[in-house]
Amino acid sequence: MQETLLRAWRHPDALSDRPIRAWLFTVARNLVVDQHRARKSRPQETGDEALAVLPADDELERAVESWAVAEALAALRSEHREVLLEVYYRGKSVKEASDALGIPPGTVKSRTYYALRALKLALEERGLAP
Repeated sequence: MQETLLRAWRHPDALSDRPIRAWLFTVARNLVVDQHRARKSRPQETGDEALAVLPADDELERAVESWAVAEALAALRSEHREVLLEVYYRGKSVKEASDALGIPPGTVKSRTYYALRALKLALEERGLAP
């Protein structure tokens, strides 16, 4: 309503040769149609609720780091990866990992040692290790 009256105020010459009421209704209708089209052309606005479900910066950084660690693990030889998964991720002892993998306990220890060295190198290549 205010915009319609403002346009009438700014364009007094448009009111002189036409009926004022019809011109005001036409202007008001055009303003409503323009406003409706503008809302449809933009994405719907959201409140702070949408921002609350986004992860915090530290959570995003942890996710990126976990992807990089997964890539570094994937770059290891399969026997090194298997030993690390059994010992560190599944929390098995050397004896339990030995039984699960079907290799002697000494081999589990040496593979774990070399797997950790290879993992450190892979993480350094990705800029994640000191």
